[in-house]
Amino acid sequence: MTPYTHILDLAKEVQPPDKGILSRTLFSDDRLKAAIFGFGQGEELSEHTASMPAILHFLQGEATVGLGDAVQEAQVGTWVHMPAGLKHSIKAKTPVVMLLLLLK
Repeated sequence: MTPYTHILDLAKEVQPPDKGILSRTLFSDDRLKAAIFGFGQGEELSEHTASMPAILHFLQGEATVGLGDAVQEAQVGTWVHMPAGLKHSIKAKTPVVMLLLLLK
């Protein structure tokens, strides 16, 4: 087993579905979990919280992100850090690919 993880192009790790949301874990250890998400256009991850800090990095598409009481736009290159316990939601305006990092 190699002592590292190398992914040449994160945006190609998942193809956004026509309908629904796909997710796949890319990496996980005792400090970090990295998962890639593909959202079909119009799909929504309803408001929820995470028990640990998290980072969202948008790799493809456009979305609206609810962060606490605020609503922010997301596009290719958008990066969001959220503390543990922050209510958040995601709605895909177009097909979206997003990297989620959970900081354990």
